[in-house]
Amino acid sequence: MLNLATNSLMRSLPDFSVLSSLQILDLSNNNFSSKFPLSVTNLSRLHSFVLYGNPLDPNIIPEEIYSMKELKVLSLSCINLFGAISPSIGNLTKLVKLELASNNLNGTIPKEITRLSMLYELELWDNFLAGEIPSGFGNLTSLNIFDASSNFLNGSLSELANLRNLVILYLYKNHLSGSMPDEFGEFQYLRDLSLYTNRLTGPVPQKLGSLSDFRAMDISDNILSGPLPPDACKRGKLVFFLALQNSFTGGIPESYGNCSTLVRFRVNNNSLSGMVPLGIWGLPHVHVVDLSDNNFEGEIRREIKNAKNLSVFTIQNNNFSGSIPSEIGQLSLLAKMDASNNELFGKLPKEIGGLTMLSSLLLQQNMFSGSIPDTLGLCTDLFEINLAGNKLNGSIPESFGSIKVLNSLNLSNNQLSGQIPNTLSALQLSLLDFSNNQLTGAVPTQLSSLSGKRSFSGNKEPCVNEANSVFFSPCAAATSSSSRAGSHARILIVSFISVSVVIIFVIGWVLYKKWYKVPESQESWDLKSFCRVTFTEDDILRCLKEENIIGSGGSGKVYKGALSNGGKIAVKQLWNCNTAKLNHSREEALRNRQFEMEVETLGRIRHRNIVKLYCFLSNGYSKLIMYEYMKNGSLCNRLHEDNMGSTLDWQARYKISLGTAYGLAYLHHDCVPAIVHRDVKSRNILLDEDMEPCLADFGVAKCLQASGKGNFTTVIAGTHGYIAPEYAHTYRVSKKSDVYSFGIVLMELVTGKRPMEDEFGENRGIVDWVSAKYLSRERVIVEVLDERVCKFCEEGMMKVLKISVLCTRSVPAQRPCMREVVQLLLEARP
Repeated sequence: MLNLATNSLMRSLPDFSVLSSLQILDLSNNNFSSKFPLSVTNLSRLHSFVLYGNPLDPNIIPEEIYSMKELKVLSLSCINLFGAISPSIGNLTKLVKLELASNNLNGTIPKEITRLSMLYELELWDNFLAGEIPSGFGNLTSLNIFDASSNFLNGSLSELANLRNLVILYLYKNHLSGSMPDEFGEFQYLRDLSLYTNRLTGPVPQKLGSLSDFRAMDISDNILSGPLPPDACKRGKLVFFLALQNSFTGGIPESYGNCSTLVRFRVNNNSLSGMVPLGIWGLPHVHVVDLSDNNFEGEIRREIKNAKNLSVFTIQNNNFSGSIPSEIGQLSLLAKMDASNNELFGKLPKEIGGLTMLSSLLLQQNMFSGSIPDTLGLCTDLFEINLAGNKLNGSIPESFGSIKVLNSLNLSNNQLSGQIPNTLSALQLSLLDFSNNQLTGAVPTQLSSLSGKRSFSGNKEPCVNEANSVFFSPCAAATSSSSRAGSHARILIVSFISVSVVIIFVIGWVLYKKWYKVPESQESWDLKSFCRVTFTEDDILRCLKEENIIGSGGSGKVYKGALSNGGKIAVKQLWNCNTAKLNHSREEALRNRQFEMEVETLGRIRHRNIVKLYCFLSNGYSKLIMYEYMKNGSLCNRLHEDNMGSTLDWQARYKISLGTAYGLAYLHHDCVPAIVHRDVKSRNILLDEDMEPCLADFGVAKCLQASGKGNFTTVIAGTHGYIAPEYAHTYRVSKKSDVYSFGIVLMELVTGKRPMEDEFGENRGIVDWVSAKYLSRERVIVEVLDERVCKFCEEGMMKVLKISVLCTRSVPAQRPCMREVVQLLLEARP
């Protein structure tokens, strides 16, 4: 036996011929990059050969491998194989385990595979296999595990009807059609069944899961109809039940309400109706309950207080009525609640302020009345609030201003009155809509410049307290001449009093400092340099003029600075920095120190593809970060704005993709501690005068410490269109979240489109659009390529497109790490 698994062995594989008595050879999970080791085929006594997870040179399965008739285990997954599986596979009649997954294999599953009567496990997932499951496949009666997911198989499931020993059956993401065999309901050992994203029709066997320790079923995204199987949880082991996006009718079986083991329950996008079983509301271990887009009715029951682990609760687009029970406030782990487009009424419970983990609250298009509870401001993790289209009255709570991470706020089409609180000016919103209410008074300056007049239409004529607003008229513009005269008199009086107060204050402050020697730390600037700089504090502060603004993002405004020596810098003034006032708490001071430590860590980074931080300047009221000025702006601007995308040929785009990958790989794998960027997007990729990319904007970057939580962070992060899907369920980000966002950037470079476009369809992004084209495996895939790039580059663009698909896989573990992405991009070099 020779076991070299899971090391960091690299380069060429040695000659194994001399090990003539070897029976077990395990080389899995290394970095061997040579050709397939043909010398292994000379080991006549070998019965287990595992090469899984090595980036070998692309190769077909050597014909010699099929002569190794003593093999019982053959694991060749994830080693860059291509071509077809030879009919000679039938020679390996002693095989118990065959793994050929995650390669580039094409053609069909050869019918000769049905000769492997001892086969226990067959792994063919993530290839390009097509055609039907071969005739005679049902003869493999010893098969326990069969995974051929993520291929292009078609035809029916009828050949599987006799595989009564199946424990795990994964055939998701294929083109299978027809009905599910009734025999599936007779399987006594079936534990996991995943058939989602196929074209299956007809009813589900009603006995499915009733005879086995059924643990997981995902039959989503098919055309299945009829009732849900009533006894899927009969043995009390069901953990995952997902049947979304089908045509199921009838109600949810009452027995599901007693299934206390359920963790995820999703039946959205069907035609289900009736009352939801009482037990469903209070399942003790459930994390996700999704009943949306059906015809359910009845109330949200008070038993929901028992669902202590509930994280995602979505019931939108149904006929639910009644009020939201106050017990909702006991769900301490609730992160998302969407009850929009129902018939709910009554007041919003003040107990909702107890949901400290809540990040998304969507209650639009109902009949809620009364005032918005001020306690909602206690939900400091709220990322989006939508209460539009109700009958809410009263004023907008000032407490909303304390929700610092709030990104989207929609209160339109209600009966809200009073003035817009100035506290909202501290928020950095990407969406704001207060239209069609009864609001009065001035629009806070920060909000007026953020969203324009449309967000305030349908109220009393909105105005601002400034003279040069683009969208609004000054609030004093309609005053009469007599009132203006009175105003002038009042202004003179107020001005005289103000000047007097200022003079008295200055004299008192000077005397106070002289007598009590108060330190001037609150006015002084603290400069921390990360390299030798040739500019002063005054040089930096002179840059902070409105005419110098070159960008504004989620973490602050960016100014272009021209130095006295002719050089240029970029200065970022961070939002919400008034955290060091005299009355600041110990916790705020700790957060400030943690932020400064992270900036210092980032300041020590030296990589050509990461923007260089020069220094960090702060006082009690402001924080400024200085970094190198990038002449060609952001990739987003070059690609999507001002018709500049045509100036980026494929060579330039490839250079940008590879350079950005190098930068991310450095953050993930070479920094100690590792750094997750958490907001990778085209707007945060800056281009120098040579079009060399640099990753920028570490306003939400996070250093991963060496602890049990080292691979994940839970702070709100990211930009809509780039956020990885697992964030919607777990609210955690990791290195693989960055990989997903980078995959979106690759799709932008290849297609020339933004992450969200109207042509993709409602609630669909570029990943859905590309995947639909990619999985078709037709020539139509070329239509997604940016027509502004030369036609002779199609092959290279297709290679990068495939890498982007790998990076945006829905399961994080199936995405490559950034080091692997760099290697893949190098292999796709034009």
